[in-house]
Amino acid sequence: MLHITPTPRGIGIKLWGTHEDLNSFYEVIGKYWGEEKDFNLHGSENRDKLISSFSYEVRKAYEGLRLKKKSDHPEIEAVEYFGTKISWVHILFFLAALKFNMRYSETTRFDIAMLLQVEYWLEKAMKVYDPTGARKLAGFIEGGIYEANEYIYHYMRSINMDFFILGGGKKAFRQLPRLLNKAVFYTDEYNAYRTFLEKEAKRLGCNVNDMEIDDDEVDYEGLRW
Repeated sequence: MLHITPTPRGIGIKLWGTHEDLNSFYEVIGKYWGEEKDFNLHGSENRDKLISSFSYEVRKAYEGLRLKKKSDHPEIEAVEYFGTKISWVHILFFLAALKFNMRYSETTRFDIAMLLQVEYWLEKAMKVYDPTGARKLAGFIEGGIYEANEYIYHYMRSINMDFFILGGGKKAFRQLPRLLNKAVFYTDEYNAYRTFLEKEAKRLGCNVNDMEIDDDEVDYEGLRW
């Protein structure tokens, strides 16, 4: 079974599972990106970027290239768990994009059960890290982030950068719901960032999907998770 724990500094979570758990999760995710273009929906390329970047981390985890630990439960035989670190912002946006795509594909009970399992453990991890901050943040698991946003990947990267700049800790964690207002449809922050992206694309003579976020302000190497 998958399980999720918060990172010590509250930058995000550690997603854990056996090789089989994570491989199954990876296969479920794979069903819901790359095919959406068949429906000619706005933003499919952007959602695919977001989902595939999350899927990449899950794959690296079950390949043993991220985190590893042994079970410390006294009553079960030592089991090796594999994991990866994901920011709160990334996993919340991933869930929004995945659920949007799931509406346009055939789903199984197993797929839905896997999604519910992730949501359960994610909310629990929020409460374990900081019950006060979790009260406002947990609502974003069920909704709030505009799933049909055609620039959802860019919004995720921008908010993620803003959050990382805060440096972690409970103070930063409690500011996250405010930062996520940028992703809520029709808020001033949402509209302002959309206008910025479209003006930048026009200035550069390209499509928004061709642009990357300038995140030089973030010291990824020195970031304490």
